[in-house]
Amino acid sequence: MPFLIDGHNLIACLPDISLDDPDDEAKLVLKLRSFVAGGGKSCSVVFDGGIPGGKSAMSNKAVKVAFAAAEHSNADAIIKSRIRRSGDRKYWTVVTSDLELLNFARRHGMKRMTSAEFARRLQSPERGAESRGEEIHPIVSAEEIEELYAAFGGRG
Repeated sequence: MPFLIDGHNLIACLPDISLDDPDDEAKLVLKLRSFVAGGGKSCSVVFDGGIPGGKSAMSNKAVKVAFAAAEHSNADAIIKSRIRRSGDRKYWTVVTSDLELLNFARRHGMKRMTSAEFARRLQSPERGAESRGEEIHPIVSAEEIEELYAAFGGRG
């Protein structure tokens, strides 16, 4: 199931990431990578201006990252454009706190989830392995973490 996420709206709902943190986007991307690692899920996350607009080097196969060019656009406009262009709308879930954007997604036949609902989903541990007594290993490697920090010019 693919998710189309309004990045900064989601960060605002997470207790362990602050919008004031210069690495907030990288931290969210790491969370999303862990979330999709269980298989069957993918995410496209769009952030308002930060680094230059367009596809980010933080993207991988399962988590696509884009930044709106501050002067020309914003995350909401990019998400609306993606909704309009999507040929498989019934499979996507739009994640945002913006009621206008949630209503836009509904009118275009997409599933919707508030950022607060999705944040709870991100915060809850995976049930499968833990309930069977299996050890849970980190999903994001140290190399991936360093790549994300490098994309943002260091650790702040």
